[in-house]
Amino acid sequence: MEQLVLHKLSLVNFKNYTHADVTFSHRFNCITGDNGEGKTNLLDAIHYLSFTKSYFNPIDSQNISHDALLFIIQGAFSVGDKQDEVFCAQKKGERKQFKLNKNEYARFSEHIGLFPVVMASPSDIELILEGSEIRRKFSDSIISQYDRQYLQDIITYTKVLMQRNAQLKQFSKKGNFDPESLRIWDIQLIELGNKIFKKRKEFSTEFEPIFQKYYELISGGKEKVEIAYQSQLGKGDFEALLNEAQEKDKVMEYSTVGVHKDDWEFRMGNFPVKKFASQGQQKSYLLAVKLAQFEFVKQHRKIIPILMLDDIHDKLDEQRVKHLIELVSGKDFGQVFITDTNKEKIQKLFKRTGTEIKYLEVKGGLITE
Repeated sequence: MEQLVLHKLSLVNFKNYTHADVTFSHRFNCITGDNGEGKTNLLDAIHYLSFTKSYFNPIDSQNISHDALLFIIQGAFSVGDKQDEVFCAQKKGERKQFKLNKNEYARFSEHIGLFPVVMASPSDIELILEGSEIRRKFSDSIISQYDRQYLQDIITYTKVLMQRNAQLKQFSKKGNFDPESLRIWDIQLIELGNKIFKKRKEFSTEFEPIFQKYYELISGGKEKVEIAYQSQLGKGDFEALLNEAQEKDKVMEYSTVGVHKDDWEFRMGNFPVKKFASQGQQKSYLLAVKLAQFEFVKQHRKIIPILMLDDIHDKLDEQRVKHLIELVSGKDFGQVFITDTNKEKIQKLFKRTGTEIKYLEVKGGLITE
């Protein structure tokens, strides 16, 4: 299987980088430096080139360096013999520009899945601690990387849902309820919702055993873990559920049933990870989720994605870090980016594996080899 490789990255006025040009190893790239120097920003720039947006801040204009008018991110990728140039620019007050080989996209969604990247970061703790929307977005981003139709269905479902909710608010404002007007939106919502539910169910069935395998490898098989998909559509027909909820929707002025309420329950030993797992267990759980994402995308896209591990020593004991490094050093993985504050620790870990590694040091937005 061919691997995706990022050969070069160029930054102008992106976050704390005024200007940077950097080349990478096709295998391991270790980015070291103190906290706040720009290690994570470098990974975020790579994420932009894959997903057309930041991993951390959805407001593009806030990723422009202070006092600058625009940022530019450019990258040179390859898959086998095929070479591609990706360009992203955001000017204050203007629409973001995104180009593949100098051809601008009309819709950013057309780019998703072409250059698969998997990011693991300390901020992923939100997947455990925050609400269901975060987990829905996460699963949607995985499925969307190999299923273009699914991405379009999610976009359309969201638009129809907004129209239905606006209609419910309008009924309340005018003091008259018209079930026939609502039915127009219900028909579209049912069709799209059933398709999304089917895809999410298939994804969850396939994803969970991959996740369990990786958790066992990282933790040494110390705990039993599971990810349970929860959907109202699993309890009954979507049309019947909408009809039953009509009175409630009328009072609440929004749609109370549908796949926009789906969730994934993270469990360890039959208990919620959020309440009963230690910080180290939570970190191991999230890493297993990300490695399962990596394998899942790889299997479906038939490309080895780029893996980015931000701050790998965060809340992990040495034994689990050692297991992780041994794992990603194997033949199943391709280009890997790792950030850490301690270069010596990383060198010591990689010495055992004998893997080729390139070291980059970041200080105040300047990168040196």
